[in-house]
Amino acid sequence: MRERQASQGARRAREFEAFVAGAAGRLLHAATLLTAEAPDDNPRARRLLTLALAHTYACWDRLRGEDPYDRARQYLASRFAHTAWHQYGGLGRGRPHPGSVLADLAPQERLILVLRLYEGVAEEQTAALLGLPVDRVRTICDRATATLLHPPRRPAPAVVEPKVAPS
Repeated sequence: MRERQASQGARRAREFEAFVAGAAGRLLHAATLLTAEAPDDNPRARRLLTLALAHTYACWDRLRGEDPYDRARQYLASRFAHTAWHQYGGLGRGRPHPGSVLADLAPQERLILVLRLYEGVAEEQTAALLGLPVDRVRTICDRATATLLHPPRRPAPAVVEPKVAPS
């Protein structure tokens, strides 16, 4: 009995390690896009990834044919939405890295854009995951895409008048 449990535990660990080796990079990139952090300085994204992988590992034996990547992505997205809601009051604006491509987007816009365009999740699945109507998801995704394609104008730099010495 103990040998069988040890064997199952080792098999589970190997399967999960193989999953992490194949999926962690993409999930980290998605988390980094969500948090709008710099790719080389992304502690919030790494925490999201760690929590998503821990949750997936805890559910590993109950997946029964379900896609573990999909489960991890769902947890990552819902955890990001939950965190953004509690930290910024609603899905308001966080403090993204100014160099991030998605820095001009609100967290909800980033979440929907990443799920729809980077991860390729259907509108219906995105809406179900976030508890929003499909039309709302479509509108938010369209607005976020328009913001990326036509970013808001930045204020012009202040012009400093040269000091002229009195003659």
